[in-house]
This record gives sequence, C-alpha cells and structure tokens, in this order.
Amino acid sequence: MDHTHRPDTKATRLLDAHGASYVVLPHTRPVYTVAEAAEQRGVIAEEMVKSILLRESGSAGRYVMACVLGPDRLDHRAVRAHLPGPWARLTFAGDEEIRAVTGYPKGAVNPLALPSDVLILFDEAIVHCRRVNISSGDLLAGLELDPADLIRVAGASLAPIAERDRGT
Repeated sequence: MDHTHRPDTKATRLLDAHGASYVVLPHTRPVYTVAEAAEQRGVIAEEMVKSILLRESGSAGRYVMACVLGPDRLDHRAVRAHLPGPWARLTFAGDEEIRAVTGYPKGAVNPLALPSDVLILFDEAIVHCRRVNISSGDLLAGLELDPADLIRVAGASLAPIAERDRGT
C-alpha cells in the first residue's frame, strides 16, 4: 500500500487515462530548481525535465511549452526554428501568466494536460533517457516515467532545442 503523498492533478489524471505507468516521488517541501527537485526525489539532474512556457511577442498571444533536460539550457532560436509557420520572437512567460495558461503553479509546471493551442516541443535528447522526471502539478510531488509515455501523452514533437555546451 502506498502511504506517501499521492497527487491528484490534471497531469496524473491524464497519465492514468492513457494507461501510462509512473512512480510518485514525494517532496518534503516545495522545490523551485532542478537541483532541489533532484535532491528531494533522489534522482539525477540529467533525468529531470524542465518545462518552460514561452510566449510569442506581440499581440498574437501564442504559446509553446519547451522541455529540456535538467542540465541543459533552452535555445530560443532553435525552438522558434522548429515551430510551424512564422513566429515572432519568443520570451519567457511570467509566473501569473504561467498559472493562467497551464493551470500549474510555479515549481509544479509540466507539459501535460495543457490547452490544445499550446504547442509542446521536447528536446530530442529526452528519448535517450531510461526514465524521466517531471513535476506532477502538485508542489509536493514529482513523477518518474518512461520518456516514450511522456512524449506520447503530452502529444509533443521532438527537435534539437537545447544548448549543450556545459563548458570545458
């Protein structure tokens, strides 16, 4: 029997509806960085998925959820180059905007159960992970699952969108 905190969020409900297997990794406190989340969950940062909501500049109001692995930095130009049709410059969405668009609070954002007009783009390196970790939508729990299930359930496209130069 599982007596740990089991989140009931739109992300966990969507995974359940798609028959995707996942493990709940509870936190003792909310986390806001990859390093904190990895430590709390007892996993490596290289399996953490950062979900970053980007807004198109101007009045169009379009969004894309771009996801990269924990140590990687997002390449805005690469994201824009892999979006369908012309897009204006991309900027980070603010905290209130993130909650309004995704329904998730800062620290619990993930690429699942987003509005249908939010495009979802994962860095192609995610497919090489044995397991990946995402936020659950609840500040006190993360989820570990197969990357193929995450990509399938999120309806994500894959592209090289991360900067991988970690120094020498």
